[in-house]
Amino acid sequence: MQRIVTTLKLQLTLREKGYLVRERTTDNLEAYDYYLRGVEWYWHTTKEANIQARQLFTRAVELDPTYAEAYARLGWTYSAEWVFQWSLDPQTLERALELAQKAIALDDTLPRAHMLLGFVYLFRGRHEEAIAEGTKAMTLDPNDADSYAIVGQILNYAERPEETVEMVEKGMRLNPHSPAYYLSVLGHAYRLRGRLEEAIAILKRAIARNLNFLGAHTVLVYCYGDLGREGEARAEGAEILRISPHFSLEDWKKRFPHKDPAVVERSLAALRRAGLK
Repeated sequence: MQRIVTTLKLQLTLREKGYLVRERTTDNLEAYDYYLRGVEWYWHTTKEANIQARQLFTRAVELDPTYAEAYARLGWTYSAEWVFQWSLDPQTLERALELAQKAIALDDTLPRAHMLLGFVYLFRGRHEEAIAEGTKAMTLDPNDADSYAIVGQILNYAERPEETVEMVEKGMRLNPHSPAYYLSVLGHAYRLRGRLEEAIAILKRAIARNLNFLGAHTVLVYCYGDLGREGEARAEGAEILRISPHFSLEDWKKRFPHKDPAVVERSLAALRRAGLK
């Protein structure tokens, strides 16, 4: 009984923070408890928290090897490790792909698994397939706010920021307590549309929600670089190194899947001027 009460409290806490979790999809209450704790750690978005989340999701699938949602969440820890340069192992993205496929094999109706597959496709430069998987996720659950934010990010990289704004705003209506990620994606879209001051204001809101959200700091560097505000860009560059001490421009370029090479080069120049190497 005590475990049930504790688990329900944790589920409520996550929802209050805006971290979306599906209703329990395992009969193993202990596995579900590990899963919920993993979700909480995951959204801290630091290397150490990501490791903790991975351990918890791994324990969840050990307790229930058919737990599709836990496999998908485990895959997202590898995706985060790749995006934030917490690992330079080229197999990291491959592991995210394997876990997405494992989750889909267990439950083809799982939106988060299809979103993960779409995210892997994105970072392999397969933009249209990424959009297709994201669209499938939204079709499977039109009320899954996270899907709209993630599809918005994919559309940013596919050079379709106008659609991103519509997607993210819908996600935020569905999840009024949305995490920093939503605002970071929205700020990125405004930057791509040339609305830099609005982008900066949005990105600062994202950082207020999560000081360690690397994406928001990185897009702020782009914005300040576009505006020639070198001092502020360098301050954000220092934040990037605080969050990701091994950040390198060479690895960033491998992980920056914009379709338009001009956007890549402009962003790279801004990071370089901010003191990143």
